[in-house]
Amino acid sequence: MYNAGVLTISDKGSHGERVDESGRLIRELITAAGCHVAHHEIVPDERPLIDDILTEWADEYNLDLIITTGGTGLGPRDVTPEATLSVVEKIVPGLAEAMRAQTFAAAPTSILSRAMAGVRGKCLIINLPGSPNGVQECLNVVLPVIPHAIDTIKGTITEHQPAGSKKGAH
Repeated sequence: MYNAGVLTISDKGSHGERVDESGRLIRELITAAGCHVAHHEIVPDERPLIDDILTEWADEYNLDLIITTGGTGLGPRDVTPEATLSVVEKIVPGLAEAMRAQTFAAAPTSILSRAMAGVRGKCLIINLPGSPNGVQECLNVVLPVIPHAIDTIKGTITEHQPAGSKKGAH
């Protein structure tokens, strides 16, 4: 079981003006996938606050996974990718690329998402869009590889085999 945090980034949500459907959905989906949600907060689109929470959760609470929702668009207050970039040590572009590629057919505007993913210490951080539909579609893409990613980050997987191959076969 992996320990996770869900960070909803929404000015309206943080002021009680909007129900956090996306955060609730993330909690449900990652719990069903075997994660324990240790932390869940709703914060406004304030980069220093987002930086601090991502850093605290990764470094002090030793979470394996942090999933954010919201703040990934083109709006003037959308700062989640910048906050994430400022705290990660490695970026994992394939996760965000796959989410955008897979969701494009259903929602062409998904290519405007600036969501990213990266690693801080032993923690995988993934940005998701703010809408429940976007959360559902994007998690469907990345959930299958999250356990492998976390195990690799933690060092419990040190060798990789091509999909469908048998150990030792080339």
